Amino acid sequence: MSWRLKRLHYLWQRTRGSFALRGWRGTLARMRQEFQSRPELDEDLSLLPLDEPFAPFALPVAEEPRVSIVIPVHGKLAHTLACLRSLARHGAQAPFEVIVVDDASPDDSATVLAQVAGLRLLRNERNLGFIGSCNAGAAAAHGEFLLFLNNDTQVTAGWLDALLRCFAERADCGIAGSRLVYPDGRLQEAGGIVFADGSGWATGRFERRDAPAFRYRRETDYVSGASLLIRREVFRRIGGFDARYAPAYYEDTDLAFAVRRLGLRVYYEPASTVIHCEGITAGTDLTRGIKRHQLINQAKFVDKWKVELSSQPPAGTALERAARWRSRGRVLVVDTMTPEPARDSGSLRLSAILRLLDEQGWSTSFLPDDGRASAQEITALGSLGIEVLCRPWVSGLPGWLREHGAELHAVILCRHTVAGQYADLVRQHAPQAKLLFDTVDLHFLREQRAAELSGNSVMARQAEASRRSELAVIGQCDVTFVVSPHEQALLAQMLPQARVEVLSNIHDVHGCRHPHGERKDLVFIGGYGHPPNSDAIRWMAGDILPKLRAALPDIRLHILGDLPDAVRRDLAMPGLELHGRVSDLAPWLDNCLASLAPLRFGAGVKGKINMAMSHGVPVIATTIAVEGMQLHDGVDVLVADDATAFVDAVLRLQRDKNLWQQLSEHGLDNVRQHFSAVAAAAVLHRVLD
Repeated sequence: MSWRLKRLHYLWQRTRGSFALRGWRGTLARMRQEFQSRPELDEDLSLLPLDEPFAPFALPVAEEPRVSIVIPVHGKLAHTLACLRSLARHGAQAPFEVIVVDDASPDDSATVLAQVAGLRLLRNERNLGFIGSCNAGAAAAHGEFLLFLNNDTQVTAGWLDALLRCFAERADCGIAGSRLVYPDGRLQEAGGIVFADGSGWATGRFERRDAPAFRYRRETDYVSGASLLIRREVFRRIGGFDARYAPAYYEDTDLAFAVRRLGLRVYYEPASTVIHCEGITAGTDLTRGIKRHQLINQAKFVDKWKVELSSQPPAGTALERAARWRSRGRVLVVDTMTPEPARDSGSLRLSAILRLLDEQGWSTSFLPDDGRASAQEITALGSLGIEVLCRPWVSGLPGWLREHGAELHAVILCRHTVAGQYADLVRQHAPQAKLLFDTVDLHFLREQRAAELSGNSVMARQAEASRRSELAVIGQCDVTFVVSPHEQALLAQMLPQARVEVLSNIHDVHGCRHPHGERKDLVFIGGYGHPPNSDAIRWMAGDILPKLRAALPDIRLHILGDLPDAVRRDLAMPGLELHGRVSDLAPWLDNCLASLAPLRFGAGVKGKINMAMSHGVPVIATTIAVEGMQLHDGVDVLVADDATAFVDAVLRLQRDKNLWQQLSEHGLDNVRQHFSAVAAAAVLHRVLD
């Protein structure tokens, strides 16, 4: 009876707390998740069976391990063996060692585990508990990193390399933790929240593990010690897991707070998935067994960290707000489709902007207007710290704004075709948010020039309609982004009252890897679907390349970008190499003599020019192509506006090593000065701070 009363009291506390944190709708949804009938195992996870008869097997061995995986065990041999088999099955690109600390197991764990080749087995003379065993394993480790792993887990492909990648991509990373899922496939934990009273909350419990809300890397209050990666030197500086929490509970939360005291951060890494049979080791009853230490150690934790806890969200704070407590605010970005950097320059620029928003501390969500995002695209943006709002989880922007508009600090609408649809809705549902319009380039200017080149009256009318639409949106928004000073000056004449900022292309500077003497051939970067590119490709094939081949019979022109099959057949000719989209431009740019940009119309800044120059490749381009890019003919670029001029420029670069070297160096300087992440970050700070 005593136990039943305690259980009822505990359930009532959970329900009352859920109402406060989730609201009644969220609580009912949570109840449905917990009590709905589900298969015991999710077949997609490919769990290894627990009843497999033991036969000796081997783990990977590394003379100089980068990671030491420390697994404390106290009985539960079947789970330990399944865990070790999963490590043998999936391995990792990084070299690792596996250390099992047998904490005076009551079964024959030590005897059996001694037969696993490659395993380092440590045996405690007496039971030290989880904390004592982890500290003992860490003391014996050889790796640069320590990975603490529960024995009731099974790892999945890429789990360890993803955690290491988090450290490589985040210089301030002190701890990285995995996405934990139940054997039935539901999410168990996507990082954790700590409230001001020291109580904790596992983010995402019982939600769908593949929901985009839990598939982006983000800073979190703590991650579970069931799968936790930390540098061995940092663990040593902290003094390991604090023994005051022995035998277990709150040691991982305490470690996270200690890491932050060193100026580092704790990250949840969704690309690392670990299956965790929660409760196998300790059970779930908070009033008995080792689990009772959860409440006891909460009081110890509060006493130790009372100053830091004063800045945590108060108990009862809504979960959605608490999960973003560490961010500066929430920013929404909307574009026509999910960016794919290998596809086009606009995608590359938007991805860089999203990365900068995350680096500046904004909790950023991206919504593609077409509603589509592939698993690979969600993962790619997730690694930048970006949440993707796509179908089937989000039906569209209007409904999402009605629910979440009040949370927003700013909304960035990309392209006038998107901004024109949604600017009024943003003002209605998020009146407190800054409304920012990213033109990407001035569409009306590009269309106007295309109409002038072709003499097409229909295109001229389309350009005028776009001009009216873009100017109307600019007048409606707080700030407008353009990519070049030329466009900024143009809008200053048309709409002098508008605030227009230059937020140009953003490129890393890769540098020149091969000298002039090792280079040959030419490249053009760009997909055929963009009208200025299709016109340029046909101009090169019909006029420029034949004249080039007459002067240089062996020269080849490589087209790097999407091309329809019909166009491939139509343009087939000697010396024209149509490669389609390539995953990595570096091998081409490291070996080509020059990059061509023969654009006869267009607007904005040309990513194809930035990309080539970032690799130290000289560029030959038209006057329109270099517009607004702070480039000067003969200094950092060669300008050519007809086929003969392009041929002459190629011949000059082939014969004049010094000119080639000058253009290479000055092009790199141009990218550093005008198209770097530092320049773009300054604009975002100025607008958003």
